[in-house]
Amino acid sequence: MARIKMVAGNWKMNKTLQEGVALATELKNDVKNPNCAVVIGTPFIHLATVAELLKDSAIKVAAENCADKEKGAYTGEVSAAMVASTGAEYCILGHSERRAYYHEDYAVLAEKVKLALANNLKVIFCIGEVKEEREAGKQNEVVKAQLEGSVFNLTAEEWKNITLAYEPVWAIGTGLTATPEQAQEIHAYIRSLVAEKYDAQVADDTTILYGGSCNEKNAAELFSCPDIDGGLIGGAALVAEKFEAIIAAR
Repeated sequence: MARIKMVAGNWKMNKTLQEGVALATELKNDVKNPNCAVVIGTPFIHLATVAELLKDSAIKVAAENCADKEKGAYTGEVSAAMVASTGAEYCILGHSERRAYYHEDYAVLAEKVKLALANNLKVIFCIGEVKEEREAGKQNEVVKAQLEGSVFNLTAEEWKNITLAYEPVWAIGTGLTATPEQAQEIHAYIRSLVAEKYDAQVADDTTILYGGSCNEKNAAELFSCPDIDGGLIGGAALVAEKFEAIIAAR
């Protein structure tokens, strides 16, 4: 299995349903034959509509989260089975905002990953350190613990449905970006951890995205690094022209 290059957008809590449909329509019309996989992560209420709109296009759809329970009396939650039923193919899990604001720990995330995979969803799993951890030189320690805590319990076969996204938390929405050298160094380290856990071939086949103020201006330089396979894009994914420029850079 050759490593997949990918550009994924994460809309976060932005766009009304109507605005989201308009953006998805624009992307559908403009992105015909991309030279990489293209995924957009939309809010839950958009999923069914956008997945239907894009079902015959070059663009795949992701949920931004799913519940850590299969079903039941969990008011307001959305299960992995519900996500899959919309036609979405991916689920973004472990995002730093979910970890920080909603206190999702390793065990909760491990459960979410398990349920997503059980419902035939591919997972984009986010890892990364905060500013204080980077300044203390603990970034390697942090990403290793995040992997071991939530996804290194998977079999090599299950791992085929995992895409990793390294997001230096200090660079998200701050305008700061890891230098290509910093990003490449930790991406290579992450790949070495996968090789250690599984084997060199599995590691070589693993897609690792960079997420952290990646935009149309710096994407090409970041994507030129040998261990950076694409990007998980936040703000720039909300503007078709910018997102398309990042796709073209891949």
